[in-house]
Amino acid sequence: MKRLLALTAGVAVAFSVAAAVAQTKQLSITTGGTGGVYYPLGGGFASIIGKNIPNTTAAAEVTGGSVANLQLIGSGRADIAFAQVDASWDAINGTDKFTSGKLPIQALTVMYPNHMHVVTIDGTGITKIEDIKGKRVSTGSPGSATEVFAFRVIEAAGLDKDKDMKRERLGVAESVNAIKDKKIDAFFWVGGLPTAAVTDLGATPGVKIRLIDIAQNVDKMVAKYGKIYSATVIPKGTYGGQETDNKNVAVWNIMAVNASMPADLAYQLTKLMLEKREELALTHKEALNIKVENQTQAKAGVPFHPGALKYFAEKGIKVD
Repeated sequence: MKRLLALTAGVAVAFSVAAAVAQTKQLSITTGGTGGVYYPLGGGFASIIGKNIPNTTAAAEVTGGSVANLQLIGSGRADIAFAQVDASWDAINGTDKFTSGKLPIQALTVMYPNHMHVVTIDGTGITKIEDIKGKRVSTGSPGSATEVFAFRVIEAAGLDKDKDMKRERLGVAESVNAIKDKKIDAFFWVGGLPTAAVTDLGATPGVKIRLIDIAQNVDKMVAKYGKIYSATVIPKGTYGGQETDNKNVAVWNIMAVNASMPADLAYQLTKLMLEKREELALTHKEALNIKVENQTQAKAGVPFHPGALKYFAEKGIKVD
């Protein structure tokens, strides 16, 4: 009898554990490379999700960047994407990197602006964007919005991405290592401020960092691709050895999901991103730029999810 009771109890415990596991929802957050801003923010947000949504866990995934992230959530292989607005707009319209078909992408929140860094160091002979002609240049990793953005900057400068330079396709951490080793002369990187890998480059002994101005060509980009791009500044001192303001071009980031995400989950995620930003800022200070006043359709670039709109309506946030 005792053995039977023990067996029964063991079976009950096993079923109880199995039921608990079955009830736990696991979310994947697609981010970018480890040297950027998406990845630490994704890890921080995953922790916030785990602490605030019952029976739910989340994990940040290393990816190639925005394009890969949007493809993953569009196909249902991931749940949440951090992505740039330009890549997101392309995804819903089936253009550029998404010519295989339109993706059902919707925004939960507008996050912070991404700055295009065109980075070189003293000794390469590059002082303006046109000087990358004939040089060895990384335009970002495959599957990244850096690559999309970089091609548009190069085009606006009157250069041919295929004919006017020897092009590499490296992530930001790999680009920093390559420029230190003199394997490339410059690299493009689009990300928040500061980006850890660029900070590392600026702090490297014997290396003098130089950020190249590109804001002078933003009107050409806007004329062709719309008002998703804007001129802005990376303030001097953002990176070690950066002695002047860098006049660059920025685009907003969004937290995006598949349109099929349940409205209640989308509502919870929107609420957490906006109401826990100070906690998230302990991971990276760009989280402080995730502000209520930035939740507009113009900045999101793609439609908001109904769950997000429900939260905005409750809080009196006007997105139009």
